[in-house]
Amino acid sequence: MKQNPSVFQLGNPLPGQFSKFFIGQAYLQPLTDKGGPISNVTFEPGCRNNWHIHHAKSGGGQILLVTGGKGWYQEWGETARQLVPGDVVVIPAGVKHWHGAAADSWFSHLAVEVTGEETSNEWLEAVTDEDYKKL
Repeated sequence: MKQNPSVFQLGNPLPGQFSKFFIGQAYLQPLTDKGGPISNVTFEPGCRNNWHIHHAKSGGGQILLVTGGKGWYQEWGETARQLVPGDVVVIPAGVKHWHGAAADSWFSHLAVEVTGEETSNEWLEAVTDEDYKKL
């Protein structure tokens, strides 16, 4: 049974071009593309995305607004930070990071794409089960 911890719609399973960068199942519900795309992203327990970097010539990056459940956010070389509803994560362009659900909880956040010049995402290696289980 699907459980949606967010006030926003669960959405559809991630399309194939994105799901290959996730361990587990995540769902995407686009909310708006005005001003900068905003989507509700929901992760099943234990689901997380690969390490990745939001690149931009200027501006860019991403903001996560946590709306439900429990999750994790980690920047390369830093300790992982637990996320709960109401938390805000500002991710500048050029920062290698990952985010996803706690092992025992669904997790939802709004993903706000910060507008910028020449923006792109670079998907990198998966977060290993060994590292994830240490959280």
